Amino acid sequence: MTLRRLFERILGPDSPVAVELPDGSVVGPPGSPARLVVRSPDAIRRLLTAPGELGFARAYVAGELDVEGDVYEALALADRLSSHLGPGDWLAAARVAGLAGLRPLPPPPEEARLRGRRHSPARDAAAVRHHYDVSNRFYRHVLGPSLTYSCAVFPDPDATLEEAQQAKHELVCAKLGLCEGMRLLDVGCGWGSLLLHAAERHGVSGVGVTVSPPQAELARERVGEAGLADRVEIRLADYRELAGERFDAVASIGMFEHVGRSRLGLYFRRLRELLSPGGRLLNHGISRPPGHRRRFGRRGFVDRYVFPDGELHEVGAVVSAIQEAGFEARHAESLREHYALTLRRWVGNLEDAWDEAVAEAGGARARIWRLYMAGSALRFEAGALQVHQILAVRPDGGCSGMALRPGTWERQPVSSR
Repeated sequence: MTLRRLFERILGPDSPVAVELPDGSVVGPPGSPARLVVRSPDAIRRLLTAPGELGFARAYVAGELDVEGDVYEALALADRLSSHLGPGDWLAAARVAGLAGLRPLPPPPEEARLRGRRHSPARDAAAVRHHYDVSNRFYRHVLGPSLTYSCAVFPDPDATLEEAQQAKHELVCAKLGLCEGMRLLDVGCGWGSLLLHAAERHGVSGVGVTVSPPQAELARERVGEAGLADRVEIRLADYRELAGERFDAVASIGMFEHVGRSRLGLYFRRLRELLSPGGRLLNHGISRPPGHRRRFGRRGFVDRYVFPDGELHEVGAVVSAIQEAGFEARHAESLREHYALTLRRWVGNLEDAWDEAVAEAGGARARIWRLYMAGSALRFEAGALQVHQILAVRPDGGCSGMALRPGTWERQPVSSR
């Protein structure tokens, strides 16, 4: 069987996606919205020796397989190539590849290879740096001027990404009840965007911590440029290093996915120790539906190339962990559809600035982020991924300081009895 006949068999007569073979011939409908380009027979070898999403991802990262046109349409075919081939399809592919094609190729060098005890401070720092120490300029191209790498909140579907990120920052500040003179801790502060918003709009002072040196460097530059160096401090530190301080509010936005199930209790207890009585915690993170895997996929693409050691938790388990640490959970909100919109905007930014992004981070990294963000958008849309904001308070003698009406975030004085 030839490679062409193999793809004719896989695609079937009604595929909306075309496949271009190494000799330039095309299988599938003309004028299709998306095309998979097989640049090397090694792509088939990857699929054979690493069945599932990992084989497709390795071929794509290595440049042996490319995606042209609508990446979301192409991923539907990629899912079939990587996960839904029958025994006859695999046998046909093995005949095309030959005996040599059954020997695995070395994985692309961008695949993470972490060492040490899982979720130790050193290994967690290595995992975070694998993801974030790509290039600050690369992230500017992807994230846009807001430089915010977490789910935005869209007032309406036509809002700009910057408007949606401002709305998210304002929602976080409102839920935390921030006001003039308060002290805010931002755990996993990224490039400092939330702290800048809170200081400028709500008059707080704050501390942000990150374990990514490039993030810390740029965050400090942005704080200085905003004239807020006397009120906002950026530290290169792990959350486990924080002790002996008190804050009025703590934000953890898109960070606790790195903590790990075995460390959730330690994480929330440490944050409680840092909060003054009556202080609020806002934990914002990706979660999984019940019954899904805890990790992003320990043997899959995201774990190896994007978020090594990342773990997702069902929202009920997160609420329980927060309360077991001594907090009172007060409000939970799902933002699933908002994250799908956010990711599609990021993909659009990346594709619009493709050449510049490749110049900053390399072609392989750009392809990793395109595949990861587009695939994640589809998973949020399908409900296979979720994201929740959970607001909790450290009770002060039984008083939460929360308003009686749900969704009203201003702080209430202690009522006398």
